[in-house]
Amino acid sequence: MLRDFSAQALFMGLLTAFVGFASSFAVVLHGLTGVGASEAQAASGLMALSISMGLCAIVLSLWTRLPVSIAWSTPGAALLASSGAVEGGFSAAVGGFLVCAALIVVAGLWKPLGRMVAAIPATLANAMLAGVLLGLCFAPVKAVAFNPLLGLPIVAAWVVVGAVNRLYAVPAALVAFVLVLAFGVDIPDGALHEIARNLLPSPEFVAPDFNLAGLVSIALPLFIVTMASQNIPGIAVLKVNHYEPTPGPLFAVTGLFSILSAPFGGHAVNLAAITAAMCAGEDAHPDPRRRYWAAVNAGMFYIVFGLLAGAVTAFVSLAPPILIQAVAGLALINALAGSAMNAFKEPETREAAALTFLTTASGVSFGGISGAFWGLVAGGLMLGLNRLVVARRARKV
Repeated sequence: MLRDFSAQALFMGLLTAFVGFASSFAVVLHGLTGVGASEAQAASGLMALSISMGLCAIVLSLWTRLPVSIAWSTPGAALLASSGAVEGGFSAAVGGFLVCAALIVVAGLWKPLGRMVAAIPATLANAMLAGVLLGLCFAPVKAVAFNPLLGLPIVAAWVVVGAVNRLYAVPAALVAFVLVLAFGVDIPDGALHEIARNLLPSPEFVAPDFNLAGLVSIALPLFIVTMASQNIPGIAVLKVNHYEPTPGPLFAVTGLFSILSAPFGGHAVNLAAITAAMCAGEDAHPDPRRRYWAAVNAGMFYIVFGLLAGAVTAFVSLAPPILIQAVAGLALINALAGSAMNAFKEPETREAAALTFLTTASGVSFGGISGAFWGLVAGGLMLGLNRLVVARRARKV
């Protein structure tokens, strides 16, 4: 096993962990605070997710000898940000996280549930995701309107670097955010001491509260988004790179690690998609049989970044919230474009997808249940009605 280790895999593991953490930790913090987490609870959730996904990547990659990259559910965090606080506060959200994790385990072990998830029309799942992401992707524009001197450098860094290499666009925006914070924002006295104090990990246990609002507004949409947008594409990336993973056990193990992170504020970990390509490709190692060490190394660095989550959160909190929301919005633009394209590409399902998208994007909740769930219901009903009408016309002919 150690004979397969290489410096090339070590470097790719570090790069994978840095890109994965830096490009979307802002989305995670925004999502957790959006469902009622305090700053300390959000930092704990970020730490729990990073450590869980690091350990999960190490376990799965060493077990299967495949480059199994793990990530937190970025679309899931975006869903949380758009859902808002539910009845019961963050404890109810944590209850929803646990139910979602349990469903992922069941989907991995019990094939009928996995088939049910796969049977959800991809156009509707993508429309729901696009509706969730839309509001967050307005943040960069709002940041520029809030203060052009602070917002424009962040957006400009993303545009310029993205034109050269899209992979580094969001890390460049994050660097610009750090520079803007250091030179453009008045940092109060004692702030640096507070950051130093938060260098020590500080997990926050949150007792879960299980109620209907947490189940319907958080658990079910989070499960669907995580499976459709992360786990299933993650398997596809491995297959494209000529690996033959067995999906069920991989899903189940990510669900188990999600269960471990949930009581400390983590919403979900899952198979990675974008960073999976980094570990599974030739840049990780010329020999496909030795690339699994890239995912193992990435897991180790995720654990290190997770232990620093408290300091990261304390530093980010010094800036106006709209600035870190702008970084989060920039990180989600590509996901918005991809999900919108996949939602509306089929003419026969376009109206149902549009109804799902608009209901979700409205941000309106009914009966304490978020728009993401109702968007999927509305689109599903319309799609079913359209298919019924088409079937009746076909019988008459």
